[in-house]
Amino acid sequence: MRIRVATTVLSGAVVLAALAVPVAAQAAERPGAATELGAFARSASATGAHSGSVSAKTVRPKDALGNISFSKGVVNGGKDIVLGTTTKKSVTATYTATSDNGVVVTEAFLWQGTDPSSTDTITGALGTDDDPVCTESTTQTGVYSCKAVFNIDAAVDMPNNGAAGTWKLALGGYDLSANASFDDNVSTGKIKKASKLTVNATPEPVKKGKTITVTGKLTRANWNTGTYAGYSGQKVQLQYRKKGSSTYTTLKTITTGTGGALKTTTKATADGYYRFSFATNATTGAATATGDYVDVK
Repeated sequence: MRIRVATTVLSGAVVLAALAVPVAAQAAERPGAATELGAFARSASATGAHSGSVSAKTVRPKDALGNISFSKGVVNGGKDIVLGTTTKKSVTATYTATSDNGVVVTEAFLWQGTDPSSTDTITGALGTDDDPVCTESTTQTGVYSCKAVFNIDAAVDMPNNGAAGTWKLALGGYDLSANASFDDNVSTGKIKKASKLTVNATPEPVKKGKTITVTGKLTRANWNTGTYAGYSGQKVQLQYRKKGSSTYTTLKTITTGTGGALKTTTKATADGYYRFSFATNATTGAATATGDYVDVK
């Protein structure tokens, strides 16, 4: 369990924050990101309506509640988050919070699902260990640049293979009147399974013009079992780099078989390196094998 404290209070509102922010937003032991996300979404549904801009009692996908607006969300610098079975990674999300009524504290979540106010529909959720850090603009009153850090432990946070794919950035916050604001889909990011490739080119050495057999295997992280499993039915490129060159060229594209197995042939032309390369897809990160050198006589 993590203990969270509203550490970043803007515009000198430290004392007011302690008095005005509801108890649920102050220091407490949190039972988990999904439960916390659901609680914040329901809180925004109840208190955000006080602003007069929202009257909804439940949060629906892409709802924006309350006086604070969130924009310019970027997860991991716009790059995929690729996780193996034991990967530990700190991922940053940046965003802008804007409010004429001030911002006391913000919250950030990465999540999957259909309705953030119902834990039954949340299929994945990640929270931050510390409240996001927000800094007010020196030229625009009420505009804050914020940064949230998600410390992800794949072995703990990714127990389900179904979690690979698109995740939403949900943001919430409290203004100086203790009204909650919430936006469940400010931006999106991809969390993918890491993949691995092996390669072996034989025979070594080989006579020029003779056939080279290239074998290998494509595997990817299985978050359910904590192991890497063969990835069949995937397009993989066989690439070649001539000795003395720094550039690989694609010779052909083949499909992985049972257990992710790869096997193909090519003609020996000159000394060089052979490798397999797999491009990313919706759920799996890219992988490239280390080139295997073949001496051509």
